[in-house]
Amino acid sequence: MSEPSPPIRVAVVGSGGIARGVHLPALADMGDRVDVTALVDLDEALVEATAAEWGVRGRYTDVGAMLAAERPGLVIVCTPPAAHKDTVTASLDAGAWVWCEKPPTLSLAEYDRIRAHEGEHGPFASYVFQHRFGSGAERLRRHLSEGTLGRPLVGVCNTLWYRDAEYFEAPWRGRWDTEGGGPSMGHGIHQMDLMLSLLGDWTEVTSVMSTTARSIETEDVSMAIVRCESGATVSMANSLLSPRETSYLRFDFENATVELEHLYGYDNAHWRWTPAPHADAEAAASWQPEENVPSSHKAQLRSLLDAMERRERPRASGHDGRRALELVAGMYQSAVLGGTVRRRDLTPASGFYHSMYGGDARAAASVLTRREPSTGV
Repeated sequence: MSEPSPPIRVAVVGSGGIARGVHLPALADMGDRVDVTALVDLDEALVEATAAEWGVRGRYTDVGAMLAAERPGLVIVCTPPAAHKDTVTASLDAGAWVWCEKPPTLSLAEYDRIRAHEGEHGPFASYVFQHRFGSGAERLRRHLSEGTLGRPLVGVCNTLWYRDAEYFEAPWRGRWDTEGGGPSMGHGIHQMDLMLSLLGDWTEVTSVMSTTARSIETEDVSMAIVRCESGATVSMANSLLSPRETSYLRFDFENATVELEHLYGYDNAHWRWTPAPHADAEAAASWQPEENVPSSHKAQLRSLLDAMERRERPRASGHDGRRALELVAGMYQSAVLGGTVRRRDLTPASGFYHSMYGGDARAAASVLTRREPSTGV
């Protein structure tokens, strides 16, 4: 028998709530597959407190110093979005694989610059899109590959969440230069990624957005119609103004409707399958996966570690990790400039390739905050 592989040395950059509440517990669940050797944060006191709580030896306030001293095999990036690009590229250049929180970057240009730092066989950068990895989505993906549901025809992809004014008091939220966008960029991107991971590439998008109720630069509501290469047409809504919060996806195939409703994560119980009148109801009832694996960072991390051991590009990486970000860029271009945006037109010649607001924040703001006069009744 071959000797077991040594644990992968892991460093976590950022010691805020997402690191403490999600990533460090997920790493602990990996057992001896990983060895968390270092934490990094600009806040030295926070690093010390978090490292003491989780028993992490290496404690740093500088990413470069950590990479030189620790030589991690995997770096997990949990910083605000504006810091993603530099941390990811530095880690790749140091030979580490990367798993970075969403949104991947502030622009398609940044995303593509990161890809230039990857090697042919690694290291690779991948991104946190954990909803792909629950057993319900994996089972649906298998049905699609086998063709048992027929063609996808119609879709709904809604992220209707609520964030009050206090949420935006964090200085980096709701700003183009630090968060990159509003709910289209930082919230609905999870459901959009799951939708695109099932239906494939999009071809064109028509979108409207507004800054309706929050004092922020970016939108707090967006809506869009998306056409996919598969032939499906999808309606999407992203909101941070919806008191009854829900994340809802619906896929109407030739032979069944498949629905998922949850909030921040799902298991098998959150899915509903309805056969078409002509379809085999018994077959539709047998969709239930053999296991009940919730969507989670833990499930995606396990898949990432498997890919590292095989030395192959992980899912939610490369083109597969770019789709949702590209769709968001198309939505912003459509909303700000008007009209329909084709995916093939999002090239370096477009201002929206380089920033989600197209390079003119004042013009974007004038569109997002525009109010039509009321005519009364």
